[in-house]
Amino acid sequence: MKLSSRDLSRLRLPLFMALALLALGALLAWWSTLAGQQASQERNDAANARQQIEQRLRQVRTEEQEVKERTQVFQAMQARGMVGPEKRLEWTELLRLLQRELRLPGMTYELGAQKQLESVNGVAYAYFASPMRLQLRLLHEQDLLLFLNRLQQEARAMVLIRNCKLTRAPETTEARSQMPQLAADCELQWITVQRATEG
Repeated sequence: MKLSSRDLSRLRLPLFMALALLALGALLAWWSTLAGQQASQERNDAANARQQIEQRLRQVRTEEQEVKERTQVFQAMQARGMVGPEKRLEWTELLRLLQRELRLPGMTYELGAQKQLESVNGVAYAYFASPMRLQLRLLHEQDLLLFLNRLQQEARAMVLIRNCKLTRAPETTEARSQMPQLAADCELQWITVQRATEG
């Protein structure tokens, strides 16, 4: 079959329309691809933003929980009298009271200068420690355990026992039942929480 020039002139318009439709189809396909890529990018951006928001929310919840826990610890310390200036007079009275109640034959102590435990800048409260050397004369080793246990429970500070050395007391001419059998030499730390500027 041969096409004549007359046939070609008739086909010109349908060919032009076909080419225009092909171009329009290619343009629509290109636009659709671009729109899909843009939608995919927007979806990824939204997912990233949501993930960042969820991460920040988790972080805020964690910080809130930490603040609650620290507040509870601080309130418990306040209730025990550990917050504020040292109460050295109360501490010494407690030592004498425990000595009397437990009927310990002898006690001497030396309380050192208070020092800040940590160097913190911009913090309202800090831990302070006062070292103490405590020497006790004991009838029995159980007396030492009772004394230290009550001291830690009743003191208006956190009492840390750094070390204790227990030795036999030297022989004397006193009645054996009333004479101290043991000597304890202990190093303690009295911990308080104060405003950082108070130390």
